[in-house]
Amino acid sequence: MESRLEKLESKLMYVEDLLDELNHTVYRQQQQIDMLQKNIRLLAQQAQAGQPAESRRPEDEIPPHY
Repeated sequence: MESRLEKLESKLMYVEDLLDELNHTVYRQQQQIDMLQKNIRLLAQQAQAGQPAESRRPEDEIPPHY
């Protein structure tokens, strides 16, 4: 009986650690989603205002050896 209780306690500790790790992962992902949504809103505002996007297209760049 004691051995079974120890196994259950061990499994419970593992599950709690896993849950904490998953919660942290979800929190980080939500921060990234929020940042991306903010960037999309900013780009949409720039497009509506007729401002060019700050980034250039790689195919428009001249290679450094020219």
